[in-house]
Amino acid sequence: MAPSVAQAARVLVCRLPHVKSPANMPCMTTLTFNRRVFLVSSGLSAVAGLTGCASTQAATPVPRLRLIGQTRLPHQLPYQNTTVGGLSGMDFDAASGVLYLLSDDGGSQSPPRFYTARLALTTGKLADPEFRIELTGVTFLQGLNAPDPEAIRWHAPSQSLLWTSEGNALLLEPPSLQQTRLNGTLMRAFELPAMLGFGLLSGARINKTLEGLAITPDGQTAWLSMEAALRQDGPEPTVQAPGGPCRFTQIDIATGKAVRQIAYVPDAIPRAPSPPSADADNGVVEVLMLDAHRMLVLERAYMAGLGDRERNSMRLYAIDTRQGSDTLNVTALKPGNHTPTPKTLLADFARFAALSRLDNTEGMCWGPTLPNGNRTLLFVSDDNFNPRQITQFLAFEFLD
Repeated sequence: MAPSVAQAARVLVCRLPHVKSPANMPCMTTLTFNRRVFLVSSGLSAVAGLTGCASTQAATPVPRLRLIGQTRLPHQLPYQNTTVGGLSGMDFDAASGVLYLLSDDGGSQSPPRFYTARLALTTGKLADPEFRIELTGVTFLQGLNAPDPEAIRWHAPSQSLLWTSEGNALLLEPPSLQQTRLNGTLMRAFELPAMLGFGLLSGARINKTLEGLAITPDGQTAWLSMEAALRQDGPEPTVQAPGGPCRFTQIDIATGKAVRQIAYVPDAIPRAPSPPSADADNGVVEVLMLDAHRMLVLERAYMAGLGDRERNSMRLYAIDTRQGSDTLNVTALKPGNHTPTPKTLLADFARFAALSRLDNTEGMCWGPTLPNGNRTLLFVSDDNFNPRQITQFLAFEFLD
């Protein structure tokens, strides 16, 4: 259970389960909430959660993940007259050291907003990495009538932010991509393919739209990922079968136009809920560019009625966006009229024994570079402002 606000004035120290690392180093998490500082430090665990399995033959070496540490924020943490929670998007600007955290709260708790934080990287006596996260501000988003924020990315060339909204079908607000100044004012809204909007018999499923956003390293291209298949493209995943293909759309940022689209097939739901008639789903919750063409894809599944480590599943895949046929002009995806992009499984998070639990993880971004030159990969979970869920940060070393 996350600490209460009253407990937040104390420093909490909790040891993670022992993991077998080369030095057999214990993991420790320290949270100093009265200063809004959250510190994660740990010895590196041995590589875990890696299958090395490929859905198709991988064209490049398979990357690896190494768990560094984990920490949580207290439930309904107050900050500058807002309630921190619902963190569904995250990105890090390495040049300024600013971490951007997007809340998916459309206004029920506080106005639509993103938070800024400082994320410093230091090393201890044994060269163990430490992540220090300190909230530094909150900015309210302007320009949309009924936003449902989901993903956020820093755009270095314009010194601005791109972010997605899942839209609101009841209020006739379609899924959207926006570019916003750092003060929260709207710079422009992109014109997206009409197929990604809501329709009576076709188009996006409610709450299954633009969940993911990635930007290429040169800042010229954005990729938008749908959480589930469009209605005309196939069903949602079940325990027995994968879902219909999710559309990933490439946007030229300069012109604002869609230039390409590929199809990605999500896994079947990994386990049955309890009872079997209870809620369960699986979908694409975030995407992140490895380089100009390779992309990380995070699938997250939920299975009601199971334990803390079983009710949520996280699987990380890699794809090459040059593979798979262009579906931008294909009205309905059917077997034989397109070729989905192949995917390679990099990690099943259920195999990281040191993780105390998995939750509704939706945000993923690159973090600071480690002293050995490797990148860090960060994840954050959306607690839905639900006291039974958690806001969890995970940090990994990425070995490519």
